[in-house]
Amino acid sequence: MRPVLALVAATLTVCAPLALAQPIAQLTPNQDGPYKVLKTARVGGEGGWDYIYANAEQRRLYIPRGATRAIPATDTAPEVATIPARLTIFDMDTLKPLGQISGVGGNGAAVDAKTGHGFTSDHPKISMFDTRTLTLIKSIDVGAARPDGIYLDPFNEHVYVFSHPTKDATVIDAKDGTVLGTIDLGGTPEQGVGDGKGMLYVVMQDAVGSVTAVDVKTMKAVAHYSFVDKGGCNGLAIDVKNQVLFAACGRSGTPPTQQPMMVVMSAKDGKILATLPLAGGSDGAVFNPATMEAFSTHGNGTMTIVKEKSPISFEVEQNLQTMNGARTVTFDSKTGHLFTMSQERGLAPAPAANAAPGGSPPQGVTVPGSFTILMVGKAQ
Repeated sequence: MRPVLALVAATLTVCAPLALAQPIAQLTPNQDGPYKVLKTARVGGEGGWDYIYANAEQRRLYIPRGATRAIPATDTAPEVATIPARLTIFDMDTLKPLGQISGVGGNGAAVDAKTGHGFTSDHPKISMFDTRTLTLIKSIDVGAARPDGIYLDPFNEHVYVFSHPTKDATVIDAKDGTVLGTIDLGGTPEQGVGDGKGMLYVVMQDAVGSVTAVDVKTMKAVAHYSFVDKGGCNGLAIDVKNQVLFAACGRSGTPPTQQPMMVVMSAKDGKILATLPLAGGSDGAVFNPATMEAFSTHGNGTMTIVKEKSPISFEVEQNLQTMNGARTVTFDSKTGHLFTMSQERGLAPAPAANAAPGGSPPQGVTVPGSFTILMVGKAQ
């Protein structure tokens, strides 16, 4: 693949928090809590997206975007041009576009601050890039794996790339991009987090959810912690100090009373410490150790904030309305800000009668050029 550097020419618009045409949530959003949507930027650009990644040291946001194929105009929709996959980069403080790397797409991104090397969970390969020059270094073959979630562990400067069909993690040395091996995770992996001391935890999105604990020194799974009756778990965050995991799960209990839940669990032995209701189906979670709060973002345009009052006491602090479709999240450890993203859509069909509670609502046609980044934080 030939590396190409190009500047993003999209128009930036900073405005008030976006109104939602069709908010759907299990719990009523509380705009009067401590968190607000502080800034939005309608940066545009077409193509799919999944994860957003914040690099606090560089003050950069990394968002991989998918390719689009050409679609002729119709009486009801404009023409869609062919656009290649690319990695888009934004200033974390202003949300202004800084550049992009064409041909480097994928679901997620991670950056090693020491080497300046970045990685995207592209498929059927992983892309390694230089964060200083914004150029592709090389493509890394991962065989039958289909890279999705990605995590860079500062403990050993290894990158862990999670694959649904092969149910494993590919391990890559961030210094030179060497594939070190794979780890059998025993389930369908989504988000992973490390404790900074040699343990990696990965949440499984299977019908019966769980967390797999991995010893990164031996590259072996050492425990599997079950959620018993909770599944569809996509988000995972960790309180390193108290060894507490926060797993955001889409389904709890049995139909027709299923609802999204946050499972709070001990990272030491898998003991469930609490279960708390979420305002929607999550696709990402993060933890702020400075405020002792966990955050979960949902496809129905809400964010749930969970307060850790003590290592054994937890409560839902706020359910914030964000933007329909804003389902993944990243955290800026310097400012305490959260970032999520979505795009505007036209009128959507009514939800199906048997739709899962708290799930993402039906989607209308995407509004061209409407891709938007949201900055969330405490009101000043």
